Amino acid sequence: MDAGVAPRFPSRAPGVGSCDADHIDGEVGRGCIRSPGCRICIRGKGPKSARGRRCAFPRVVVVGKEAVTPARNPWHALGALTVGFALILLEMSVVAVANPAIMEGLDASISQVIWVTSAYLLTYAAPLLFTGRLGDRFGPKNVYLVGLVVFTLASLWCGLAGSINMLIAARTVQGLGAALMTPQTMAVITKTFPAEKRGAAMGVWGGSAGVSLLLGPVVGGLLVDSAGWEWIFLINVPIGVIAFALAWKLVPTLETKNHKFDLFGILLSCAGMFLLVFGLQEGNNRDWSTGIWLTIFAGLAVLALFVTMQARTTDEPLLLLSLFRDRNFALANIGIAAMGGAVTAMTVPSYFYLQGVRGLSSMESALIFAPLAVLTGVFSPIVGKLSDKAHPRTFTTLGFVLFAVSIVGFSLQMTPDSPLWLFSTTAALTGIANGMIWGPLGAIATRNLPVQHSGSGSGIYNTNRQIGAVLGSAAVGALFVNRIQAHLPRMGQGGGRFEGSPSALPEIVHEPYSTALSETGLLPVAFLVLGALACSLFLRFPTPVTQEEPKELTLQKVDGTG
Repeated sequence: MDAGVAPRFPSRAPGVGSCDADHIDGEVGRGCIRSPGCRICIRGKGPKSARGRRCAFPRVVVVGKEAVTPARNPWHALGALTVGFALILLEMSVVAVANPAIMEGLDASISQVIWVTSAYLLTYAAPLLFTGRLGDRFGPKNVYLVGLVVFTLASLWCGLAGSINMLIAARTVQGLGAALMTPQTMAVITKTFPAEKRGAAMGVWGGSAGVSLLLGPVVGGLLVDSAGWEWIFLINVPIGVIAFALAWKLVPTLETKNHKFDLFGILLSCAGMFLLVFGLQEGNNRDWSTGIWLTIFAGLAVLALFVTMQARTTDEPLLLLSLFRDRNFALANIGIAAMGGAVTAMTVPSYFYLQGVRGLSSMESALIFAPLAVLTGVFSPIVGKLSDKAHPRTFTTLGFVLFAVSIVGFSLQMTPDSPLWLFSTTAALTGIANGMIWGPLGAIATRNLPVQHSGSGSGIYNTNRQIGAVLGSAAVGALFVNRIQAHLPRMGQGGGRFEGSPSALPEIVHEPYSTALSETGLLPVAFLVLGALACSLFLRFPTPVTQEEPKELTLQKVDGTG
């Protein structure tokens, strides 16, 4: 062998699987992090790899343009991305606490303040298929950083908004930034963690939702009570700067593919989602007129046309329907959509009850839900790690059932004089249930996902999560106004606009208002039953096949020609 020339071993071998990594002689690295069928990554020799196997030779692995060495530990990258991902989720939980203050400060109705959330969720959900593909094309790190800049600047705009319409517009742009960021976090996990070890990583990723639910409402409540609702958005600016610095430093530049973009498909998917959600959101305000029903059916028709065209596209469809041939991937997408709808639909009636009926401040309301956030954060990584070896349906199905039971508990406790400690205890049960769902669902969805389609798969998964959240937000807003009109007709006129402060209702209306909230609070059960049914149909993961050690390996010069 010529001096100074590193030997290169065949990363792809017919009949024994494939591996996208280059095995380069020299520094001892983590080994191959790709396919268990890679002929280099066999048991018995060399340094231990990230897959729990041993490489035949001491190597450093090149992923895209950068080597995954101790300086590029994937857990460090995950930690950096989690800061930005948590910021996105924090924003949703903060707004739920601040809804009454926004209504009072900007003289808005219930329907208008619900659109502060719905606008964000809509522009978050609609482009996720496209932004996932952007990550495959330009690199998840680059797209993530651009999205973080958009999100941070939009947060500044939200804080400076002087009217409800301006706030809704700023939230629309903020949602676009979140859409650019989210698929990249899951794509990096898929590309840098081995499939059979991905549960723990997905547990941390899902557990960040719990941390956000804790920090978001508590910090948000403190800011609303002390400085005003504007600061729930302005606080994102320094956090966004920190998240940008961490991602720039710790997230590796991964391999990219030269994908084409289905512009007509993007247009159809966005138009269909907008028409559907607008119809659901505005139905009560317009008395479910013929125009509203036509809008809803038009949205469904456009989405059906989108799926049909994607199925017939032979080039590069925006929606890779072939991924749904994996039964567990398809069912996990149903589960995460149900989860998105349930979580969003749960927060609105809960916080209106705690503040409007029980007279709690934003901060006090958030502290009631602190056990939910803490236990979600604690249980997610633990259950995520255990789920790598358990049957996929074990934790997820149980989690959905426990979540549904806790929702019924919340509904039963929405009375003017129920013990608040019992409400907080129910929140703790909800936290345990959430910990059993977020991490395992993500690990199941990506278990068999081809690495080259990690961005597309992440886009599909997160699109379904946000579709569920958008539908949950629209449905709970419509049901809330409907129940208010049924139990408090005078208050329900004009889309639910309150006379006076919505957080200081007269005692005479506490009973009917509680009843309206209790009935609205049962809506998430429908989503959760669907999720439990989907998870009960998961298939067991196939047992990995141990490859035989090859008798000899051919050395090649690394001369740029392969």
